[in-house]
Amino acid sequence: MLFLRGLLSFVLVTGVYVAQAGAAMVSLPDFTELAENHSPSVVKIGTITQASRAPRSEIPEQQIPDMFRHFFEGIPEQPDQRPRESSGSGFFVSSDGYILTNNHVVEGADEVRVWLTDRSEYQATVVGVDPRTDLAVLKIEGKQFSAVEFGDSDKLSVGEWVLAIGSPFNLDYSVTAGIVSAMGRNLGENYIPFIQTDVAINPGNSGGPLLNLDGEVVGINAQIYTRSGGYMGVSFAIPSNLAKNVSQQIIAKGKVSRGWLGVLIQQLDQDLAESYGLARAQGALVSRVLDASPAQKAGFKNGDVILKFNGMAIGNSSELPPMVGSVLPGNKASVEVLRNGKMKTLVVVIEELPSNDQLVNNRIQPSQPDMNDLLKIVVEPLSSEESESIGEPGIKVSAVADGPAKLAGVIAGDVITMIGSQPIKNLDDLDQALKKVAKGQAFALRILRNGAPMFIPVRLK
Repeated sequence: MLFLRGLLSFVLVTGVYVAQAGAAMVSLPDFTELAENHSPSVVKIGTITQASRAPRSEIPEQQIPDMFRHFFEGIPEQPDQRPRESSGSGFFVSSDGYILTNNHVVEGADEVRVWLTDRSEYQATVVGVDPRTDLAVLKIEGKQFSAVEFGDSDKLSVGEWVLAIGSPFNLDYSVTAGIVSAMGRNLGENYIPFIQTDVAINPGNSGGPLLNLDGEVVGINAQIYTRSGGYMGVSFAIPSNLAKNVSQQIIAKGKVSRGWLGVLIQQLDQDLAESYGLARAQGALVSRVLDASPAQKAGFKNGDVILKFNGMAIGNSSELPPMVGSVLPGNKASVEVLRNGKMKTLVVVIEELPSNDQLVNNRIQPSQPDMNDLLKIVVEPLSSEESESIGEPGIKVSAVADGPAKLAGVIAGDVITMIGSQPIKNLDDLDQALKKVAKGQAFALRILRNGAPMFIPVRLK
């Protein structure tokens, strides 16, 4: 009886294990057909960058005093290292030979060559590049090529199976698979909400396609997180919706036009969110509205919290730039902002992103200081010239003692311009604004630091 009971337990446990294993096996996709059908659309890219000639001196000749120039005469220029070769991947986006890849694959190259799966080789020309999204379009001449179909990257789900095809370490047409690990990763590139995967990506995979199980390109493999130079389990791809838009613009006109709102933004933390009456940290906080920008024309104000753009909620400030960038210049956008505790809808005509929208550094001169006892800071007024240079009024912090401001990170040299949505033009404005703040309550303090605006949360003791 004991034997039968043990046998029955073994059968039951084994049966459960087999059933679970069978279910796991059924859930695993078969990539063979996918790889076979789409490898012909993928190309290997090789580039050659000619060596530069090293100057005979690192010091420009015009900077060498006359009495020493004879020491440098007769010294021939020395050739640098031999031409540098590198490789990457790409794929056909049209049957007439247009190829999409990463900008960093072909950047600075003097010669670009392309190899197909049948080992045929082509000389390629660079049609155009977009460094902001790290994308480039090449063109080769020849027969009808096998082009890919783009999928909708916005429909990707975390946990979904994806497949990469490329040439890692110069190994032609290698296939690796994995799942989508996260969506909308911001890595410092304002216009790229990266797709994070655990697909094995290595040097040489750059520019290759990331495919879903329907064989559609949903991403362009672009970056990896690594401490060793190789794959460490975290890879990043440019979403196909962004890449499709960029490639179409490059093919049509050789460049990319990108939408521009004209605001500097920052992320809200929980304290800042609390100071604006938000239950959680969400949206994009406008730290500066740039002069003559679309935002200024539409009535945006410093301290507005952008919560929706064209009906899409802004969960994180990094989500806003790609949304704005995808709007073609000249089109209108509806933007919902929180201002003084109330929701407001602004309609803005998006303009083309300027080539250079850097801020002018501000130079502040000291004057007579005053002390604010609540914040424990010494402040001083700005001259009219200083205010004009900054572009707005404010007061300069000349010294910081132990207190709420120091705990919040305020330093000497910061220029205070607002508390919440109230402009601060002098010490009286500062005092009056602080009287409305209860002890223990967090409020948003807007400062300019080295010309860059930011809001920081401060809590009075």
